[in-house]
Amino acid sequence: MHKIFGVKEKAEYTDREGAYLIPFCGNLVGVIQTSKGYFLLGGGLEAGESHSACIERECMEEAGYLSFVKDKVCSAEAYTTHPTIPYFHPIQTYYCGELLEKVAEPTEEDHRLCWIEYDRLKGRLFVEMQNWALEQAAAVVF
Repeated sequence: MHKIFGVKEKAEYTDREGAYLIPFCGNLVGVIQTSKGYFLLGGGLEAGESHSACIERECMEEAGYLSFVKDKVCSAEAYTTHPTIPYFHPIQTYYCGELLEKVAEPTEEDHRLCWIEYDRLKGRLFVEMQNWALEQAAAVVF
């Protein structure tokens, strides 16, 4: 399943492909909390990086955890603006998976791993398309 958010203007967009993990533990979801709000674990792919490798790297940087990537849930893209990029086009793919064990401290100091009940988290992620992806994953898990 794929969904497009926003309306594409007649402008040159900066594409940014990313991969994200949605880990469930019972009815709890693992997310990253920053001063902006809640986000799924993951981020932008580096040159030549696979989705799994991106998620593994981001989980280590953001939470200090080893991860296990399972099935693809969905993907989404948005046509939006960004504080530093006038026309931004994030393209994100979402996977179910697990956080295995904490092996280090996160290298991103403003990131904190939180486990939040799905019903309390639903609709509260900072990024609209991540809220949609969370709902898609919950439909598979529950």
